[in-house]
Amino acid sequence: RMAQLLEEFIDQTISMITNDGRHLVGTLRGMDQHVNIVVEECYERVYKADSSVAFVPLGLYLVRGDNVAVIGELDRKLDQQTKSEKIRAEPLKPIVH
Repeated sequence: RMAQLLEEFIDQTISMITNDGRHLVGTLRGMDQHVNIVVEECYERVYKADSSVAFVPLGLYLVRGDNVAVIGELDRKLDQQTKSEKIRAEPLKPIVH
C-alpha cells in the first residue's frame, strides 16, 4: 500500500527522515513492496546547534523501508531560496520504539 502512495514521487526530489534521525534528500528512483527506497544524487543534511548545515554527498543510496520515519516531496525552488548557512538546529534524536 505504501509503495503505491510513493509512486507519484518517482523522479521527484524527496526529503526523508530516517528512524536514526538522519535527514536525506535526493531524487526518488524506485522502491519495492517492502518500501526499500532507492534515492539518486542523495545527500545528508547534518544539523548542528553551533554551526551551519553540512551537506554530505552519498550518491546512489538505498534505505531500508523499516528505517523510513517520514518521506515527502521537496520543492527544489523553495529549498534553493532557503539560506542554509543561517540554519542552526540540534540533531534529531533516533526514534525509540
